[in-house]
Amino acid sequence: MTLTHFDAQGQAHMVDVAAKAPTHRIAVAAGRIEMLPDTLRLIESGSAKKGDVLGIARIAGIQAAKKTSDLIPLCHPLALTRVALDFVVDATASHVRCQATVETVGPTGVEMEALTAVQVALLTIYDMVKAVDRGMTITDVKLLEKHGGKSGSWTA
Repeated sequence: MTLTHFDAQGQAHMVDVAAKAPTHRIAVAAGRIEMLPDTLRLIESGSAKKGDVLGIARIAGIQAAKKTSDLIPLCHPLALTRVALDFVVDATASHVRCQATVETVGPTGVEMEALTAVQVALLTIYDMVKAVDRGMTITDVKLLEKHGGKSGSWTA
């Protein structure tokens, strides 16, 4: 198996996607942030000092997906057609799960954009409530599925 971001001499480069056909591409990623039960109740109540934690995390995740190529050096800038973030609050396990779905029509996939959206959304939650819980843990961030392109569909 060859790594596409390295040339024959082992030098890092941006992959040339000019010859690839544009297709509808979708990637879904998810992760979670674990916290104290009191912190989760604060988020659920909407009474956090900085405001609507999940609403702001959603906007942060969308912005992050759009800026992925500015953050990850060899990613292509993409015209995204959809970025959606969903949050599930699990009071029993005391965590918030974030799932991002990112879509484009183009010559390369959106896996990195979906993963970046999840990470930044979870970091935003951390930032907004860290004053009451510095021990939060961001965990299990992973690609769940991807569709489109020559390699077709993949599901974890």
